[in-house]
Amino acid sequence: MDSAAPATETSKGSFSVLWRFLPMLWPKDEISLRLRVIAAVLLVLVGKAIVLVMPFAYKAVVDGMSGETAAWGAVAMLVVAYASARFGGVLSDNLRNAIFEKVGQSAARRLSARVFRHVHSLSLRFHLERRTGSLTKIVERGTKSIDSMLYFLLFNIAPTLIELIAICVIFYVKFGPGLVAATLAMVALYIVFTRQVTEWRTKLQREMNEVDNKAIGRAVDSLLNYETVKYFGAEEREAKRYDEAIASFTHAAVRNETSLAWLNVGQSLITNLMMAGAMGFTVWGWSQGRFTPGDVVLVNALLMQLFRPLDMLGWVYRSIRQGLIDMEAMFALTDTPAEVVDAPGARALSVSTGHVRFEGVAFGYEPERIILKGVTLDVPPGSSLAVVGPSGAGKSTLARLLYRFYDPTAGRITIDGQDIAAVSQASLRAAIGIVPQDTVLFNDTIGYNIAYGREGATQAEVEAAARGAAIDSFVAALPHGYESMVGERGLKLSGGEKQRVAIARTLLKNPPILILDEATSALDSRTEEAIQATLNAASRGRTTIIIAHRLSTIVGADQIVVLDAGKVAERGTHGELLAKGGLYADLWARQAAERELEEAAEG
Repeated sequence: MDSAAPATETSKGSFSVLWRFLPMLWPKDEISLRLRVIAAVLLVLVGKAIVLVMPFAYKAVVDGMSGETAAWGAVAMLVVAYASARFGGVLSDNLRNAIFEKVGQSAARRLSARVFRHVHSLSLRFHLERRTGSLTKIVERGTKSIDSMLYFLLFNIAPTLIELIAICVIFYVKFGPGLVAATLAMVALYIVFTRQVTEWRTKLQREMNEVDNKAIGRAVDSLLNYETVKYFGAEEREAKRYDEAIASFTHAAVRNETSLAWLNVGQSLITNLMMAGAMGFTVWGWSQGRFTPGDVVLVNALLMQLFRPLDMLGWVYRSIRQGLIDMEAMFALTDTPAEVVDAPGARALSVSTGHVRFEGVAFGYEPERIILKGVTLDVPPGSSLAVVGPSGAGKSTLARLLYRFYDPTAGRITIDGQDIAAVSQASLRAAIGIVPQDTVLFNDTIGYNIAYGREGATQAEVEAAARGAAIDSFVAALPHGYESMVGERGLKLSGGEKQRVAIARTLLKNPPILILDEATSALDSRTEEAIQATLNAASRGRTTIIIAHRLSTIVGADQIVVLDAGKVAERGTHGELLAKGGLYADLWARQAAERELEEAAEG
């Protein structure tokens, strides 16, 4: 299931979303940004005043030239005034843009940072259900729409409204109420037509975005699983699936572009009818001796200036609506409640000994899929507890609950007697280190990936952690040492090398509680033995929970728990469980037989 879909389908581009964003343009703690807003608004007014003066200068030039005693010098000065006004309008517009840009970008930065933080705060369940490509596209579109939408609203729609009012006043004074009524009627018709067609186009645009999201999500998913595609020779299959998604996008894009053509034709018809009628009226007035030739030029110039933003109204309106849709989708992310939140007044976890307890813990990823059924575990300080059992028994779920990626549906988990649901998540996770089965590294240097274990770690501390994980000699042999890139998800490193980086990262973190989540199950026997020795050294002095598939790796654990069907089936030491002859002994016998077959095959 793709969680992005519902958000997209329900997005309607309501203007109410603006009220959530506009306050960011007037930040309480940024006086300089407020001054920039005021300056930009003043420049808008100045620019409009200059633009409205230009047609009068143009009219005066024409009337001066058509007079019987035209004064060359006076007309030339009017030409200079006209040119100066045009330049002044351009200057004010660009100064306005330059001054306001920092305001818009600052607001967009604050909002995008807030969204980014919130997405990281959402539960693991949310991220498992969400396609990464679709998620990043929603955030990208929402952030990009902010700047353009602000520009259109503040510097296109608002100035156009001011200009329309001013032109109506001029028409009323110079030409009477008839031309004002005709102008308002045609503008109203233009706006209604543009709105209706744009609403239709918005639906087409939304459909295009949906198929675009699917195409991008499918491409990202396929590329992230590049190796799996290669394993199964599915390149052509993936190409066909991607081509189907692109074909759907192409069809939607053609419909969208065709609708734009109809919008432009309709707008042009209305504006040209408006121009022809107004100029025809002025020419008729000139023939009656009521108006001068310059009045025809004045009407033409004023309407041309009004048409310029009106011609863009469809595009502007559509861009605003699309921006609202994109922002609405982004705000939907911020409105998504976090499944796991800190309790009000949650204090920091205080770890003195690292005593971990699971008390009657029950949990299910779905109500009908219960994984753990009243599990009770006790891990004394500095001891090691190994959890084994068949696949689906709930072993890895214990680690996710201890990290508080999820909350138990029943029971509780404590560290040194403190319920982890009552402490802050940041302090809880700071006290726990993990070496996972599937180590995913950032597409950065080995040094960066090790240093990720603790912010602000020095190079000496990074190298010490590498020595503790027995990866220092490997790094030293690389041409660029700790500056060597590991590739996306660490694909340039082998499984054993990635595991050692993960161990080094955890050693650098130096947590009192350590989780080893099947950290060697994906490795060959020789690499497993080497990694296991490193893990044993890393576990000394820490409370350690080992989630294991290969029983040979946990024979030295202080306590072994066998999970079966979400319950504790057996517990004891390796020797005690073998003596019982139960589920653990059966698992041991099976794995021993498998090891003998592997050794025989290698021999």
